[in-house]
Amino acid sequence: MASKNLLVELFVEELPPKALKKLGESFAVVLLEQLKAQGLASGDSKLTSFASPRRLAAHITIVAGQAPDKAVSQKLMPVSVGLDASGNASPALLKKLQALGADASAVPGLKKQMDGKAEALFYDSNVKGATLAEGLQKALAESIARLPIPKVMTYQLQDGWTDVKFVRPAHALVALHGSEVVPLQALGLHAGRLTQGHRFEAAKPSVSIADADSYAATLERDGAVIASFEARRADIVRQLQEAAARVGGGVQPIADEALLDEVTALVERPNVLVCQFEEQFLQVPQECLILTMKANQKYFPLLDAKGKLTNKFLVVSNIRPQDPSAVVGGNERVVRPRLADAKFFFDQDRKKTLESRVPGLAKVVYHNKLGTQGERIDRVRAIAKVIGAQLGSDQLAHQADVAAKLAKADLLTDMVGEFPELQGIMGGYYARHDQLGDDVAIAIEDHYRPRFAGDELPRNQLGVVVALADKLETLAGLFAIGQLPTGDKDPFALRRHALGIVRMLMEKDLPLNLGDLVTEALGLFPQATPETAEQLANFIYERLAGMLREQGYSAQEVDAVLALRPQRLGDVAKRLAAVRAFAALPEAPALAAANKRIGNILKKAEKADAHVSDKLLQEDAEKALYAATQQIAPQARSQFEAGDYTASLQTLAALRGPVDAFFDGVMVNAEQTDLRLNRLGLLATLHEAMNRVADLSRLAS
Repeated sequence: MASKNLLVELFVEELPPKALKKLGESFAVVLLEQLKAQGLASGDSKLTSFASPRRLAAHITIVAGQAPDKAVSQKLMPVSVGLDASGNASPALLKKLQALGADASAVPGLKKQMDGKAEALFYDSNVKGATLAEGLQKALAESIARLPIPKVMTYQLQDGWTDVKFVRPAHALVALHGSEVVPLQALGLHAGRLTQGHRFEAAKPSVSIADADSYAATLERDGAVIASFEARRADIVRQLQEAAARVGGGVQPIADEALLDEVTALVERPNVLVCQFEEQFLQVPQECLILTMKANQKYFPLLDAKGKLTNKFLVVSNIRPQDPSAVVGGNERVVRPRLADAKFFFDQDRKKTLESRVPGLAKVVYHNKLGTQGERIDRVRAIAKVIGAQLGSDQLAHQADVAAKLAKADLLTDMVGEFPELQGIMGGYYARHDQLGDDVAIAIEDHYRPRFAGDELPRNQLGVVVALADKLETLAGLFAIGQLPTGDKDPFALRRHALGIVRMLMEKDLPLNLGDLVTEALGLFPQATPETAEQLANFIYERLAGMLREQGYSAQEVDAVLALRPQRLGDVAKRLAAVRAFAALPEAPALAAANKRIGNILKKAEKADAHVSDKLLQEDAEKALYAATQQIAPQARSQFEAGDYTASLQTLAALRGPVDAFFDGVMVNAEQTDLRLNRLGLLATLHEAMNRVADLSRLAS
């Protein structure tokens, strides 16, 4: 049968909007994958997926009506079992052949091949290729079974007895190979060419699809539905921009990819309309208004050129009436009580100071093994004061104490109770209202930063101090009680907290010792053990290593630098740059290999310390290496201490010649004890000099 294009559609009740994009992609991809596996589609076949609120569909080009026959070689049994001593077929062999549709006449044609240690019999045959009806039935069943359904529904078919489990009740199945219907069954439905369009605006009650290639155009013409998720999304983006341009004044709809995806999944025929609310609501912090419009109503707020919220917003409607005033008015009426609630919460919250709310945190449980939020705040304050004192002065330590004390107070406000996403942000607004100053307000607002990968860091030093203290307390506490992330499960977002600490220490180039910070934080938890400190430090370094590899550094470069466990993370980037520059030198491979050899020798040696007596140097090669080390090591150390890591490593490159000559001409493990220890001391001195910036042995191939 000739190859034609294929269209399969499942028409269902409204699908969960947040899952629609993944459902559509999975349905189409698995369908094509299964058809390819059966030889009905090929690498030349092109896939187009469709997903709207009430349908999942896939269009696949170049699909065969029947797969080509395949030559199959099937193992039957060992020769010793299938044939007797005279070469005649055993009853077991004849029975096996019969099951495959063959008889005794096939015995002479059986092949003998080694299978492991024994010889086996193989039967060659041609297997007829699957028909499209057979193959597509199997592919559709697999595609449905593998859908990433958030929550399965159980519903009954029209017979009143049969139960079906699916994401939503299905009402129609379309399967067209070219213009021909493929006889399929799924979810109690028989395939045809009829589907339905828009609930209210379709030109016809049922939409008939003539052939696979006319699917999208027919649905748009007769069903008033843009079937493609991507096409519908692009249409919404275009309409949003056009509507903003009509409003004028340089306003732009808020950028939110997740909201755009969700709205795309809610409408079949998008129509963007401009609405507005009373300007008095703009007195409320714009984050509150934006959140309630986006989260509750799926609206697109309009921002002016400075990013300030205006009193106009955009609605993506699913209908296109000639007079949209009723739709506009309805949405304006719906949003008004939401904004009024936000204003009420804001006004009520400001009647109490943040300071007055702090005692209430003692009644809020943080964790059953770690106490209340009040106890947690005391720990954060203790860490913040230490960090503040190390970074600045008593004044910074005092400010850090104040900001840390008030940082969680907004958890007890009505606004954060209604919108938990605003914690910290509202604390900043209320701190300004309490006249605590911008520094403290910004620190309270920013102490959750960075909230996610790529998020901005706290804007001021005080915010960095409190953010570090908050994340260190969280990590230390949960590690102390053994609540570590496992696999892909990280309910307390500890990986994110660790990355936040790493980013602040590195990007702000803070003169803080990571080991001291970990020790300080763990000291506040009686449950912590000496092993906990090592566990937590390793966890943070692992996050750092992963981040550096994502930034393009090689595993060797990262391992070389982090093997030394640098305590000041602000130096890590400079160390990596120095290692990369060193690795490009012609002397690098030999020195890295020698460094690895030295490390192995010293591990096996007894009492090897970095001490050398020049009187015990006998061989010319060891005298030359000692002289070179005495000349080069101090210079490299001076450059290291000045922070010029690249120059320090490049200076050490001059040791290649003496090192090579030493290993060529000197027996390190001499029988004479004082000679052996002196040579080990020389190697220890060299090893110490070479591995200040990084463990160069990690660069050896």
